[in-house]
Amino acid sequence: MSIGNIIDIQTHTDSRGSLLYNNNFNFGDIKRFYHIKLPKKGIIRAFHGHLVEKKYAYILKGEIKIAIIPLTNAHHPAKNVEIQTYSLSASTPQILVIPPKNANGIMSMSKDSEIIFYSTLSLEESMKDDYRFPEDYWGDTVWKK
Repeated sequence: MSIGNIIDIQTHTDSRGSLLYNNNFNFGDIKRFYHIKLPKKGIIRAFHGHLVEKKYAYILKGEIKIAIIPLTNAHHPAKNVEIQTYSLSASTPQILVIPPKNANGIMSMSKDSEIIFYSTLSLEESMKDDYRFPEDYWGDTVWKK
């Protein structure tokens, strides 16, 4: 069973350029966003978990691998859980929904990758729902190709 949910983005291209859109996506629960730039291939930012916060990830440039891992316990999560990874690319626009009760991490798969995260909690709320783990907490195979 999939943890994350992919929302496809439609495109329209003509002589004036391209338009990316999803007319059914609702930003109603979004309170903030942040933009991460990864200048080199292989940069890992992981792991960051939340019990309440939901996130939406959208690749602006390049390709990024996102790992989502269930938080069985916020302070000492099980290590023998299913890890789901998604390789998202700006050339195939999609939004990945990262539900609450999960940890997530990212790795740049190409040089100069960029990702934007939309969050359902304010920064203050998110800081009270913040659980961090080393990039190898669930082993080093998470980031292997």
